[in-house]
Amino acid sequence: MSDIPFKLFAGVPGTSFDETELTFEPVVRDGRVGAEMHRLYSTDETGPDGPAAAIMRYLPGATAPAHVHPGYELIFVLSGELETDDGVYGPNSLLVMGPNSVHAPRSPHGCVGLVVWEQPVRPVQGTD
Repeated sequence: MSDIPFKLFAGVPGTSFDETELTFEPVVRDGRVGAEMHRLYSTDETGPDGPAAAIMRYLPGATAPAHVHPGYELIFVLSGELETDDGVYGPNSLLVMGPNSVHAPRSPHGCVGLVVWEQPVRPVQGTD
């Protein structure tokens, strides 16, 4: 999983559009285990309810608890396999999840994907 199967170019085309080193930081909020991300853009730039995007790396055995997406979420699996309750998705799979969809992604063997969130995710509320 240390070899990322692509190159990332970022910046403003025509002025500074250069190859960018991927630096991953652990994602530990909301009970995630074994998840790392390289932020492409976040709500820091787009506003508290704005979109965000990242290259996500799930280490072998990674899990995320069920959460709700108030807006669309797009996941493009670049390498490895991502699992949800609906199936197993390998390289070149594009998942388009509609508003208010709920899922709990995991990756027993590890994976890398491009993830775009239209709005920030919310944890699933308990049924008391």
